[in-house]
This record gives sequence, C-alpha cells and structure tokens, in this order.
Amino acid sequence: MAQKLSYVKLEQGGDMYFKRLLELRAQSKKTQKEIAKMLNCAVISYRRYEKGERTIPPSMLLILSDFYKVSVDYIVGETDSKERHKS
Repeated sequence: MAQKLSYVKLEQGGDMYFKRLLELRAQSKKTQKEIAKMLNCAVISYRRYEKGERTIPPSMLLILSDFYKVSVDYIVGETDSKERHKS
C-alpha cells in the first residue's frame, strides 16, 4: 500500500516560505539546479516551490533546514529567528 505524503499547510506564514527559499538560496550562492539536485527533485518542481506555485513537502523542508542551518519555522515564516532548537 502506497503511503500518502502529507504537505505543510502554510496558513500563518502565508507566502513567506517561498520568499525565504529564494533568500536562503541567494545567500548560499547556489543555483536552483544545485538545490533541486540536493533535494532529488526536478528543477521545475523546485522552481515552483520557490515561486509559491507548489507546496513544499515536509521532508524537503527538513533537508533545507539542515543545509541552510536554519529552523523549519524560519523557512515557513513562523518566526524571524533563524536559530534551530537543540534537542
């Protein structure tokens, strides 16, 4: 039986997550192609995440959070603090 993927519902952060994806990528001096390769997705899919045309899967948010060393909450606009909580 195929497992259904759940996607992040971005109500409070609104359109912040795609702006932050673009901002973080620009700061890291990476191309959309490089980030898409890291996420193992098509460039067009990543481009749509960055434009806010598609909702990004939680698994990719976790990868990006680790890569950029910021919290998922920061990426989705729940906080302006980039700091990740330590467990």
